[in-house]
Amino acid sequence: MFYNKIRSDIMGLKDRGKIKWQGAFIMPEHLKMLNELKKDYYRQTKPILDEYQIEKIESKICYAIEFTFIVKITTWEDGYEWHYEGLVYRLDPILKVIYLEKQTEDYYIIKIRFEDIVKVEVKE
Repeated sequence: MFYNKIRSDIMGLKDRGKIKWQGAFIMPEHLKMLNELKKDYYRQTKPILDEYQIEKIESKICYAIEFTFIVKITTWEDGYEWHYEGLVYRLDPILKVIYLEKQTEDYYIIKIRFEDIVKVEVKE
C-alpha cells in the first residue's frame, strides 16, 4: 500500500479505476442489440390451459366478485408474466375483458383480457 502511494507520486500516474476495464467504444446499435438479447433470454412461452383450468379460473373470479374478495391475477404478455392485484370491478363477457380496481392510494382500473390470464388467486 505504501509502495503504491510512493510509486504513483513519483510517476505522476492517475489510476482511472473501472474505466480502464470498460470497452473503448460501443455503438448505440450494439448496445440496443445487447439489451434485446438480454430481454429475449428471460422470455417464456405461453402456458397452454386446458378446459378444466379455464373453468377453475372463471369460478375463482365469480367467487371473488360475489364476496368482494381481493384477487391476484397473473397474466402472460409478450413472453413475460405480470401480476395484478385488486378487486374485480366489472366483467364484460362480450369483449371478454375483466376490469380490475387497483387498491392503492389513487384508485385506478386495469383492463385485463381473458385470453391473457394464466393464474388467479383469491385472497380472503
